Amino acid sequence: MSAANSKVVVPKELLLPFILITSLFALWGFANDITNPMVSAFKKVLELNNTQASWVQMAFYGGYFTMALPAAIFAKRYSYKKGILLGLALYAIGALLFYPAAAYEEFIFFLLALYILTFGLAFLETTANPFILSMGPEETATQRLNLAQAFNPIGALAGLFAAQTFILGSLQSDDLDAAGNPIYDSLAETAKAAVRSSDLMVIRNPYVILGLVVIGILVLIAVVKMPEKEEADSDGSVGTAIARIFRGAKFREGVIAQMFYVGAQIMCWTYIYQYAESIGIDNRSAVPYAMTALIVFLIGRWICTWLLRYYSGGKLLLIFSVLAMIFTLGAIFLQGMTGLYSLVAISFCMSLMFPTIYGLALEDLGDDAKYGAAFLVMAIVGGAIMPLAQGVLLDIGGTGYTDTLIMGVPEVNFSFILPLFCFLVVGLYGYRVDKSKA
Repeated sequence: MSAANSKVVVPKELLLPFILITSLFALWGFANDITNPMVSAFKKVLELNNTQASWVQMAFYGGYFTMALPAAIFAKRYSYKKGILLGLALYAIGALLFYPAAAYEEFIFFLLALYILTFGLAFLETTANPFILSMGPEETATQRLNLAQAFNPIGALAGLFAAQTFILGSLQSDDLDAAGNPIYDSLAETAKAAVRSSDLMVIRNPYVILGLVVIGILVLIAVVKMPEKEEADSDGSVGTAIARIFRGAKFREGVIAQMFYVGAQIMCWTYIYQYAESIGIDNRSAVPYAMTALIVFLIGRWICTWLLRYYSGGKLLLIFSVLAMIFTLGAIFLQGMTGLYSLVAISFCMSLMFPTIYGLALEDLGDDAKYGAAFLVMAIVGGAIMPLAQGVLLDIGGTGYTDTLIMGVPEVNFSFILPLFCFLVVGLYGYRVDKSKA
């Protein structure tokens, strides 16, 4: 038996905790991907422009930035389990706040609900990721995290299915007349108000149900005994620990790479609907393409978990970043269905990136990994900032997606120059890490 095959990924005595914590990866994947189509949905229901609609992602991923460090401090002072329980509670509260938000019919209230919901997701990601890394030998930590992260797209697929089945297919504001024009735009204000109220309730209901499900999971985890040690900060100073971890170039650069990666992921998954619409595919019909992207992402996760047994994370990160850049160029310059297929294919390349950057950046941090994890979760703010920038690009010629040409392609195609730059940053990080280990 080779050395690669003899390495233990998850010790048998930690298998149950591993399974329980891994289930949370699917839970926040569900929240992520039921929300991505809401950018387009809110734009139509509330008659927003692309920049305004992109505030959905700003609120969603901004919550990660706000709460990640407090979550790490909480987990450090108390325990992983208590951090997870608090995260689930905040998750449930944010989801249930969709009920009053729909009643008031104000976009700002939906944004506030999403913001609070992601306070909970920040707690879950800040605690669950390092918890998984700690559940076994350090030399298989990155592989173990890739294995756990492989369940994230399963939840994401469920989220997209819920979005397609219970939201997008039921929105009256998305209906077209015989000529292919939106019926909603031509309605009188009273009729439009009735449609708006109905559609906001359609958006509300899956989130409220999700909140109730999360409460049930909270109760389940609360009653299950999990083997973990409660600990206090060894030197009593959060600032000292943070200064210590930022002295390492691999960690600092990993935080930057993670911010650009998440920005690229959210742009590719959010604006696939706008890209599809620009070639005549409505939102509901675009969901299968988004689901296909997640399926190839899931397949990629499993393949990459296997590849990491034989190749270094840095080397694979570089290779997959170059492939992602090639497919992104296809999405920009190959118009029509070929460009859409290229956009879908990017997801295979992205499958490796988040857990690999995460694992590489936290290597050798020891107990400081909880604080390191916080900054890597804060880096998810890239998913808030960069989609907003892409929304601004989309509004250059108007609120449509093909109002003007830039470098010979519609603005929706050109806007993917932002993910292209992001993958370049990720590739450079992979190259530097691989070179440092040579």
